[in-house]
Amino acid sequence: MAMNNWYECRVKFEKVLENGVQKKVTEVYLVDAMSFTEAENRIIEEMTPYISGEFEVTAVKKDRISEMFIDPEGDKWYRCKVMFITLDEKSGAEKKSASIMLVQAKDFQTAIKNLEDGMKGTMSDWEINTISETVIMDVYGVAARETTSAAQPAE
Repeated sequence: MAMNNWYECRVKFEKVLENGVQKKVTEVYLVDAMSFTEAENRIIEEMTPYISGEFEVTAVKKDRISEMFIDPEGDKWYRCKVMFITLDEKSGAEKKSASIMLVQAKDFQTAIKNLEDGMKGTMSDWEINTISETVIMDVYGVAARETTSAAQPAE
């Protein structure tokens, strides 16, 4: 599933922890939007039903994700840097170009498998450069107008 305009939104609010204690937290969400303004409005719209009390969008930044692989079983998001390998026809030298992909998975091993499964049929040669777990709590896409996972902030 190819994606384009992703924005990382940081939301600060008071969360009731499992032990009943209230604590100020900042959580990160990814929103598909056409602009910074739309991203901020979308995250406010998405978070309002789940947060009792006040909350603040403390940051919105553009994220350059070229591809996203969703796994409904996964509750974590992994940022994967994939290098596409091409051959320069004139010099014969190998050339690598980076692409950032987001993979949903339950753990690191599953993230690798989900990335490899998602990349099956890719015509170009490629290799995994890095995979790291992100702090992204959830992803809100425009097409679905819904969340891709069940991870919602506790009230």
